[in-house]
Amino acid sequence: MSEQSDIHHSKFLVDRNHSKEEKERKMVKKKPHVSLQGKKPINTAKKKSAIMRNPSHINNKLKRNEVYGKYLQQKRDEKKRTRLLRDKEAEALGEDKDGGKPKAAPKTLDNTRELEPTMVLSDPEIIADEADDEFARYFQSDTPPKVLVTTRPRPSKRLFHFIADLQRLIPKLHFYPRKGFSLKEICHFASNRDFTHVIILSENEKYCNGMTISHVGKIDNDTLGPTAFFKVSNVVTSQNIPNHGASTAHIPELNLHGFGTRLGHRVGRLLGSIFPHDAEFQGRQVVTFHNQRDYIFIRHHRYVFEEKKNIKQNKKKSSDKDEPEKPLGIKDRVKARLQELGPRFTLKLRWIQSGAFDTQFGEYEWIHKRKEMDTTRRRFHL
Repeated sequence: MSEQSDIHHSKFLVDRNHSKEEKERKMVKKKPHVSLQGKKPINTAKKKSAIMRNPSHINNKLKRNEVYGKYLQQKRDEKKRTRLLRDKEAEALGEDKDGGKPKAAPKTLDNTRELEPTMVLSDPEIIADEADDEFARYFQSDTPPKVLVTTRPRPSKRLFHFIADLQRLIPKLHFYPRKGFSLKEICHFASNRDFTHVIILSENEKYCNGMTISHVGKIDNDTLGPTAFFKVSNVVTSQNIPNHGASTAHIPELNLHGFGTRLGHRVGRLLGSIFPHDAEFQGRQVVTFHNQRDYIFIRHHRYVFEEKKNIKQNKKKSSDKDEPEKPLGIKDRVKARLQELGPRFTLKLRWIQSGAFDTQFGEYEWIHKRKEMDTTRRRFHL
């Protein structure tokens, strides 16, 4: 028995020694090849990006928001690392960073919008319809519009500052206090006194949040319409605009931009019919209605031309010889800049109704239904 135990014990020692030798051999760092001459070998294996999983599966809202911020930061870092690596590879190959291709335009909601079937291109039928609609007399002749503006009952002081700016923005704008009259009575009153448009301003917590524009002009004792309601936001009066100018009594030029669909043309012509179309260019004032993503931005500017002297003064040192003075080019001689007059605000169409204002029996031409129409961010209606 003793001999067998000695044999087993000796085998155990031998196996343990072999295992120690194998561990030591594995722990020894492999020496680099002689051709590297002491340089560290380059690891050419591509490392996989360690971007965490999208944290939308986390039920806790606070934890999900915290992790989502880190997730977005990792995506930005990975995108930057990939771009720098691509530029280095192109530089090593002697190519341009973009591979000799023109830089692609970035994708935005505007240039990737869904095609609207009512988009107006150059249809003679639409041109003929607009030449005979309710607003044709304002665009084709010298018929000046006459606008009445009023407020909701018991308006705040802040709303009167906005009305004062509107009177400087829109020529022939007359203010009447609301008192206890209904909107239907106000439209009937305005129509009987040769007003062509009625503007009613509403507010919430002393901020203007709504504007109703009704076309109440008459032809052969028939009230024309339409009536549109806009949500108002981002109102900035002229006194709060830095370095603003003072508007004059000149009739401004009108710039309608971005109204591409049939509905957009309808709304653009309604807004354009508020202004006279015999602009006085010596005033150099421009009113802009810019539609972008169904938001209508209203701005009021004066363009200013600054003309320099016709001769350019060359800077010379005392040791230099006299050089002939060079005349200024057209770009150097005249500089144009804009001076904002105010006010500035934003409109968003909610509904448009045929005829004068009538919430009980009025027929709606278009109404914004959020759940049905706003199914995608790339669909615009104006």
